[in-house]
Amino acid sequence: MISNQAAAAIWGRLSALPGAQDPAGLLALSEEDLRGAGLSRPKVAHVRALAVAVIEGRLDVPTLRAMSDAAAVAAISAIPGLGPWTAQVHLLFGFERPDVFPAGDVALAAGLAHLKSLPARPDPKALAAMAQAWSPWRSLAARLLWHHWRHVTGRPAGEAA
Repeated sequence: MISNQAAAAIWGRLSALPGAQDPAGLLALSEEDLRGAGLSRPKVAHVRALAVAVIEGRLDVPTLRAMSDAAAVAAISAIPGLGPWTAQVHLLFGFERPDVFPAGDVALAAGLAHLKSLPARPDPKALAAMAQAWSPWRSLAARLLWHHWRHVTGRPAGEAA
């Protein structure tokens, strides 16, 4: 996990590379180019796996948009290096789905623990169970918890204690 500020800096450098926002163009870039943009070796492997999946048709964005949340999470998570958290955050922010809650997010757990004065952060299973009460608007609940964590506790959403 990295801070939003670090992620924005990496995205700025990556998106400035010629062709980086196109799967074929990204695959044409050298590992040195991608590492120079700020990607770690594992992240280089992950973005390349994603680009290959798109090129090969194993991950089709229009089809992905039409899938249920569970099916879309499974499809994205099938790409090496991409897991449920990445898939859920993509559905929440990229597709603006209303009822997605990344229960594995440490900042969400920390924010809820703070709000409810819990003795410890809930684990992902417990957090998912608590979030069930907010359905069908769990995406809004996630955004509010991230906002709470960032503004009330003074820590960026990507940084939990």
